[in-house]
Amino acid sequence: MFNKNITIGILGGGQLGKMTLDVANKWGLKVNILDADINCPSSKFCNNFIQGDLMDYNSVMNFGNDVDIITIEIENVNVQALKDLEKKGKIVFPQPGIIETIQDKSLQKKFYLENEIPTSSFQIFKNITELKSFIISNKISFPFIWKASKMGYDGFGVKKVSNIEEVNQLKDCHCIIEELVDIKKELAVMVISSKSGEIKNYHTVEMEFNKNSNQVEYILSPANISEKLSLEAENLAVDLAKKLKIVGLLAVEMFLNSEGEILVNEVAPRPHNSYHFSIEGSYTSQFEQLLRSILGIPLGSTKTIQNSVMVNLVGDDGYSGPASYNHFDQIIGIEGVNPHIYGKFETRPNRKMGHVTIINRDLNKAKEIAKKIKETVTINSKK
Repeated sequence: MFNKNITIGILGGGQLGKMTLDVANKWGLKVNILDADINCPSSKFCNNFIQGDLMDYNSVMNFGNDVDIITIEIENVNVQALKDLEKKGKIVFPQPGIIETIQDKSLQKKFYLENEIPTSSFQIFKNITELKSFIISNKISFPFIWKASKMGYDGFGVKKVSNIEEVNQLKDCHCIIEELVDIKKELAVMVISSKSGEIKNYHTVEMEFNKNSNQVEYILSPANISEKLSLEAENLAVDLAKKLKIVGLLAVEMFLNSEGEILVNEVAPRPHNSYHFSIEGSYTSQFEQLLRSILGIPLGSTKTIQNSVMVNLVGDDGYSGPASYNHFDQIIGIEGVNPHIYGKFETRPNRKMGHVTIINRDLNKAKEIAKKIKETVTINSKK
């Protein structure tokens, strides 16, 4: 369905939308964007920008009525509007029912359990009062991982809880708690499923998280694990995508525990931070694959061109306001360095402002360069 007369609508105008637009503009495709922020990264690169709340039914309905295919760059959207648009004949990928399941971590975990997808053990609670009653009854022991069922992202809505005082600081909402897994490595696999039925996956990558912000800091491509484990992770991700029957992208985040088991942590039905490196490091980027999948044209090659490491650039602690990028000139000339600045005018602590992908045959060398970049570039605001 590679038809230049169709209009694609993307719900969300952040950096994921902007990088998808890079491909769409290269292909001459018409794309509309809906986002609450008129200054979002995508606003200046789309054919038509509409300001509106992604969770508001009428905003999503009105936006969807003017496009032919609807997709997302963030899960927090009004699913009922997408269901109703689908009933009206609009094409919506990923499918609204899948977005609804993934929006809610408790529904995600139930899906894994019902479909024999290995994951950490968990319990679901309506609120903090119910959780406390289980703790008092000695039905739960510390420590554990607490997650808000909805609206969590980039480390928000997730907390390791070690005592009752920390329980009292949690948001009072529907939530899940998970057993504390002895994590050896955190992995990810991106799966692409086309409306034509074609399915492909990228190789397994390794994610390294910042211990303070709980955000992804580095992505290593490929993951530093055995070929056997890598294949096991990829097969598990493909199996999950098939069971979901998703059309589009599915990023599957996994734990490799100390016993050598691979457990699914969470999934995202959209482009994902863990595969930004694919722009330079793979024959086909995840953003191009998204467009290929929803248009129903053949998927691109997922093979690696060269080893790479991606490092996130985030706002410095203690600064909020107009963004200032410092010492960028010191890294821009390094061989293999590919910087991406998202175009966000305002910075705040740990806000994702850009990323840099380092291409190098030697993965250890690429990681050294990535660390140097992390130490060199600062993003703050002039006080």
